[in-house]
This record gives sequence, structure tokens and C-alpha cells, in this order.
Amino acid sequence: MTMIQTHAPAAAGKAPVYSYRQIWTVAYPILISLVMEQMIGMTDTAFMGRVGEVELGASAIAGIFYMVVFMIGFGFSIGSQIIIARRNGEGRFQETGNVFYHGVCFLAGLAAVMVVLSEMFSPWLMGKMVSSPEIAEAALSYVKWRLPGLFFAYVTAMFRAFYVGTTQTRTLTLNSITMVLSNVVFNWILVFGKFGIPAMGIAGAAIGSTLAELVSLIFFIAYTMLKTDCRKYGLNRFGGFHFRKLGDILSVSVWTMVQNAVSISTWFIFFLFIEHLGERSLAISNIIRNVSGLIWMILMAFASTCSSLVSNIIGNGHPDAVKGLVTRILKLGYSAVAVMIILIAAFPRTVLRIYTNIPEIIEASVPSLWVLCSAYLLTVPANIFFQAASGTGNTRTSFLLELASLMIYMLYCWFIMHVIRADVAVCWTAEHVYGGAMTLLCGWYLLSGRWKNRQI
Repeated sequence: MTMIQTHAPAAAGKAPVYSYRQIWTVAYPILISLVMEQMIGMTDTAFMGRVGEVELGASAIAGIFYMVVFMIGFGFSIGSQIIIARRNGEGRFQETGNVFYHGVCFLAGLAAVMVVLSEMFSPWLMGKMVSSPEIAEAALSYVKWRLPGLFFAYVTAMFRAFYVGTTQTRTLTLNSITMVLSNVVFNWILVFGKFGIPAMGIAGAAIGSTLAELVSLIFFIAYTMLKTDCRKYGLNRFGGFHFRKLGDILSVSVWTMVQNAVSISTWFIFFLFIEHLGERSLAISNIIRNVSGLIWMILMAFASTCSSLVSNIIGNGHPDAVKGLVTRILKLGYSAVAVMIILIAAFPRTVLRIYTNIPEIIEASVPSLWVLCSAYLLTVPANIFFQAASGTGNTRTSFLLELASLMIYMLYCWFIMHVIRADVAVCWTAEHVYGGAMTLLCGWYLLSGRWKNRQI
């Protein structure tokens, strides 16, 4: 397993210095896992791009709707990851398992609530927010079969939080490869109808993704039982559920839950604005979102590593070492993202053909793709600075900083999409606005040093 020991001997008194190689050792399995996981959405889009334009647009709305719900639970796992990393840095390994089990119990209950609420209100929401009846109907078909997968996805998120928080990240690669291969097979069988199963279209894509989440969870359970030192991390037994302990976790996690929900909700609103510009604009934006997802996952590998290592290094008693660590991660993040941006910008049509074989959509998507690539000059520092701020444990402040950035972002979206109804490529300049605001606000907060005395 990939593991970097984060607690130095007390006598040494020196902060652990994470070299570029050590940072990469933690980051690359996260990178592989996130890229593989992004391919779940890519697979759905690629299949829908060969079914029809309505299905392609509906999968954008339904996919973002699912992500809004998923990111609430994922936000809890991020907060838990920060606490697990802090306990790991302090050398209190048994506590990491205690946090993990409380998280699993909480998220299982949250999944049940979310599924029930979705069944009750999804038809009403889609009818009110989506102007095209065909897209609304197709999106509901996807959501109906995708939401039950929350039970698997939420628990899987806690496994990821544990392994990232303890810097044992190699298992993420193996898990993600297994999940993506499963999703491809399930989609091929269910979307187009193979082995005597009727073609199910967009509903088949949803069922395939849900089954892939189940395969992912089974893998994590088996791997943990066979390969992880369960006794060391307190995973060999659950000492019982305690609401006080859950309250301690929620004091950190509630802000990452709200932040993730609000952040992805504005993304959902972005697509609703786009949908009112027409089915073609929506189909283009769905493709651009998926291309962006590939670059985003590369960036988030370094951002997640930053959050975990910042929390570990503070738990080790060396907050002054945070600035140097963040600088090194920022350089690595820029280097990795730059490679992807150059390749995508140089060969846009080749990339777009992955998602659709409709020539008109491919040509119409190229300008938006170039705009997206340029936005990452600001998106890279925005996300690394934000995750570093979250890793300090000040998740409430981090949420407020992002909330301010999102308000600026939404005002800009409203103006260019609703007021002047700009071309879809111009609409994607909203990413520049968001990235710039986040970079300035979170960068200022890190430099201020106001986070150094935060205890979790």
C-alpha cells in the first residue's frame, strides 16, 4: 500500500517536508481513481450521444441532479476525511476507525432520506424547472433508477475518506478501475439491449451506473478485510454509535456538506439557464461538462492530497510548514493540468468524438471547449487554495469564502444567459469569474494565518 508516515518523532522538532515525489506518491492513486470515476459519467454521455440529442441533453440535467444529492453525503465524507487525517497525523490511529463507522451509519440513514424525498418531489421539480417535456421525461427516467445507488455511493465515499485520510491511496486505483469496467459492461448490455435484455436507453445507463457503484462497494469491503490492518485503525470492531461523537464530526462536516451541496446546485442552475437557450446548447454543454470533468479530476487529485496533507501536518504540530506544502502542490497541479489542456485545445474534434458522432454538435462545441481550457489557468489555484483552507479544519470559513464566490458566479450567469442570452461559448466564461473570485478570497485567507489556532 502507498503510505507516507506523517508523524515525526517528538524529539526531532522539525516539520515533515513533503517532497514532490512524496506528494505525487499520495496524489497519483487519487488521480487514477478520480479519472476512472469520471469515466462513469463519460460512459453514460458517450452512450447517450449515440442514442439521441434529447437523451444527451437529459443525461446532463439528470446527472447534475444526481450529483447535487450525492455531494451532500460526499461533503460529509470530506469533513470526516479531514478529521481522519488529523487523527492520523496525531498518531491516534484507533480513532480513525471510530470516525469511519460513525460516518457509515450516518450516511446510510441519509441515503434512505434522500431516496424517499426524491421519489416524492423529483417529478414536480423537473416539471417546474425544465421547459422541454421530452427532456424532463427522459431525465426522470434516469433519476428513478440512479438515486437508489446512493446507498452504495455514500458508503463508498467513507471508504475513500478513510484511505485518503490515512494516505493509503493505492487501493483507490484498483477500486476505480473495477467500477469503470463494470459500468461499461452494464451500460453496453442495458442501454442497447444485449443477451436477450431489451434496450432500455437512458434508464439502462442509470441502472448500469448503480450496479457499478455496488461492485465498487463490494471491492472496498473485501479489500479492507484482506489487506488493511484493521486492528491498528480500529476497524476490527465498532464500539457503538454515539450521538456526541457524531456531533463532533458534524461540527466539521456540516460545512463541507453545505458547501458541496451549494456548489453543485449552482452548477445545476447553470445547466437550467443553458436549457432555456435550447436543446442544442444543452447538448453542447453536457459534452463540455464531461470534458471538463477529466481535467477537473486531475486537479482534484492534487487538491484532495493538499487537504489531507495539510490536516496531517497540522496534526503533527507544524502549521508553519503549510505554506511551502501548498506551493509545491500548486506547481504539481499546474504541470499536470497543463498537459491535458494543451492536448485538448490542440485536438478538440478528436476529443469531442468520444462523446458524440453528430457532426453538427461536434463543430458547434469547439469554441466552448477552447473557452473551458483557458478557464483552468484560474481554476487550478482556486481549488488547491480552497482545499488547503478546508484542510486547516476551518470548514465554516471555507464555506463562506466559496459562498461569496458563488454569488458572484451566479450573478454573472444570470446576466449573460438570462439578460443578454449570449452564445453558449460566452456562457462558459462564467468559469473564469468563479475561478478568479475563489483564487483571490482563499489565497488571501491562507496568507492571513487566521486558521493556525483551529482545533478539531
